[in-house]
Amino acid sequence: MKTQPVSQPIPEAPDAMEQRLARRLAALRIERDWTLDDLAQQSGISRATLSRIENCETSPTANILGKLCSVYGMGMSRMLAGIDEGSANLIPAEKQAIWVDPESGFQRRMVSPASRDFKMVVTEITLPPKATVTYDRPTVFGAELHLWMLQGPLELTLAGSAYRLKPGDCLRFHMSGDAQFVNPTAKPVRYVILSGEA
Repeated sequence: MKTQPVSQPIPEAPDAMEQRLARRLAALRIERDWTLDDLAQQSGISRATLSRIENCETSPTANILGKLCSVYGMGMSRMLAGIDEGSANLIPAEKQAIWVDPESGFQRRMVSPASRDFKMVVTEITLPPKATVTYDRPTVFGAELHLWMLQGPLELTLAGSAYRLKPGDCLRFHMSGDAQFVNPTAKPVRYVILSGEA
């Protein structure tokens, strides 16, 4: 008897994900009746960079996206995936959106994205060898996150407190300041983040 291969998530085409994100960022700004200058002043990101991102001429880095999430008051997963208007219980692997940071290669897979009917969001992160991702402010101040290590180690600094996590470890925290995620090894590290963003 032949067994069927386990389906693996298929990353969304980079161009499609970038275009969807560019449209979403432009829509969020317009909904608030902000000019690019208004958004630049609030985010600390140059007007020129914001314009290029909204016109899909460049993809935002994780740090820039983090700043925009902070300004709009929403978590990264909700920003990237939007709000799923459906309430399906099963989210097939091939339907889970994947976003890759153009600067570090850091990858976010929205395992269970924000939904109108469910409060929890589940995101799988893959951090490439020797990669570092830094956020200079929380996306949502005070947001509760649970980080569960799958493959490590991971060096993490949260608002000045340092942690080194190994596979199986779980770190619970509230976002209250800057954060830095470091993969000190020559192999990718993977972890899952659970949050109540919706």
